[in-house]
Amino acid sequence: MNVGKELLFFFSVVGAFNGILLGIFLLFFTQKKYLANNFLAGLLLALGARITKSVFLYFDRGLPKIYLQIGLSACFFIGPFLYYFVRSAITPLEKTPKRWTWTLIGLAVMMLGIGIAVPYADYPILWRKVITRAIYLQWFGFLLASGILIRGLLWKLFQRSYTMKPAETWISMIFLGNMLIFLLYFSSMINAPFASYISGSIAFSLILYLMITLVIYKKKTDELFLLLPEKPVSKKLNESDAGIWLGKLEKVMTEKAIYKNPDLKLHDLSREIQVSGHQLSALLNDRLGKNFTTYINEWRIAEACKMIATEQHLTLEAIGYEVGFNSKSTFFAAFKKVKGTTPSSYQLTINQPIAD
Repeated sequence: MNVGKELLFFFSVVGAFNGILLGIFLLFFTQKKYLANNFLAGLLLALGARITKSVFLYFDRGLPKIYLQIGLSACFFIGPFLYYFVRSAITPLEKTPKRWTWTLIGLAVMMLGIGIAVPYADYPILWRKVITRAIYLQWFGFLLASGILIRGLLWKLFQRSYTMKPAETWISMIFLGNMLIFLLYFSSMINAPFASYISGSIAFSLILYLMITLVIYKKKTDELFLLLPEKPVSKKLNESDAGIWLGKLEKVMTEKAIYKNPDLKLHDLSREIQVSGHQLSALLNDRLGKNFTTYINEWRIAEACKMIATEQHLTLEAIGYEVGFNSKSTFFAAFKKVKGTTPSSYQLTINQPIAD
C-alpha cells in the first residue's frame, strides 16, 4: 500500500469511526433526550457501519463475507433513519410514533431473516444483483420522501434575502450530505464513468469532520438539530392596566401586609391582585425596575426600620422574623443591600441622642 492509499485509508476509517462515536454521543450522552437526536444517532451508526465495510473492502478484497453482509444490512436502515430524523427535527415529537417503531422492527426482522436464509457468503450473486439493488431502491425512496418534506428549507438555501436558522442549515446539510453519499455509492454500483467505490467513504469522512468541528464549538448541542418553536414575545403592558395593577398591589401590601408571610411566592401575590404570575413579573420589571424578591424585601426592610425605631424591646433577629425573613443572615444581607448599612449600625444611628 503506497503513501497515498495509506492516507486515504486513514482518513476514511477515522471519519467512519468518528461518525460512530458521534452517534453514540447523541444516543447516550446528551442531557435532553430529543427524538431527532436519537434518529440522527441511528443514521450515523448505520452510515458508519456501511462506510467501515466499504473502506476495508476497498483495501482488502479478501474481507470475510459476513462483514459485507453486515455493512449492506446496515445500509437498509440509512433511509428510514434519515426520514425519521427529518420528520422529528422539523416537528419535535415527545414519543416515537408506533408505526415508526414497528417499521424499524419489521425491517430488522426482514434483514435478519434474509441474512439467515440466504447469507452473503453462500449467495453473493443474489446479494449483488437483487438484494443490494432493493436496498438502494428503498434508500432512494426514503431519501426522496425526506427531500419532499424539507423542500421549503432547501429552497431557502438559494435565497440570499433569507437568513437561515442554525437548525435549518443543519437539517438541510445532513440531507444533502446523505444524498451525495447515495449518489456516489449508486454510481459505483452501476459502474458509472469516473465512479469510485471509496468516494462515498471520503464524502462521509469530510462531512463528519465538518459536523464534529461545528458541534464542538457550538453551544446547546442537544437542540442543535431541532426546529424548536420560538418563545412567545411578551406583550408590553398598557398604561391604564399598569396603573390599576400598581394601585391594587400597593393596597394589598399596605392593608394586608402580605410581605410578612415568609413563604410568599410570586403566584401568591399575583392571585391577590387577580393577575397572572407572568403579568405581575412584567409589571414589576417594566414599571418598577425590580424583580419580585427585591420588591418584597424593600417592603420588609421598610417595616423593619419602623420596628427598630419603635420596638426597642425586640432583638434585631426577632424583627427580621417578624417582617417575613426566614433567617437572621438573610435579613441582614437584604437590609445591607437596601439601606446600604447593617441593621445594627442603623439602630445605633437612630438611637443616638440629638445634640443641643
